[in-house]
Amino acid sequence: MNVSDITFIITTFRSEKLIDECLKDLPKQIKKIVIDNSGDKNLKAKIEKQYINTECFLMPENYGYGKANNFGILKSNTEYVFIINPDTKVTGEKFEKIISILNNKDFAIAAPQIVEINKVYKQNCKNSDITQVDQVPGMAMILNKKKFYNKFFDENFFLYLEEIDLCKRMKDQG
Repeated sequence: MNVSDITFIITTFRSEKLIDECLKDLPKQIKKIVIDNSGDKNLKAKIEKQYINTECFLMPENYGYGKANNFGILKSNTEYVFIINPDTKVTGEKFEKIISILNNKDFAIAAPQIVEINKVYKQNCKNSDITQVDQVPGMAMILNKKKFYNKFFDENFFLYLEEIDLCKRMKDQG
């Protein structure tokens, strides 16, 4: 796995105040797809003008988290997608560490370890061990697209629990 194998997918809804903090630290050479569920044309224009390698798609209505992410995943042409929330920051240094840990690993879903400190969630990239878990938080997760056979998030989940369902389905499939 290398940086050209990954696309960032970010689903937003009225996130114009958050998205800049998310996008500004992402590696510039990595493709980014933003799916905006609020149909904000000004946000689309601003994002595509200000950030290179970034496409913003406007949904005609609020499709919810799972359906919007599926849209972005299907628009990507890389082997892996890194799904992050608009209020999540992944610095270039942390991204490189995550990639180095996952390099040559066989996985369907991976995520950095998230540590909560005073209701602030931080990515713990100090440990390079990979631990199998039942689920990962949807705020920052990497999907190996070929393991999914184009069946990603269950679109019956509008918001909340969709990443838990996705992880459970993948674990049930081995």
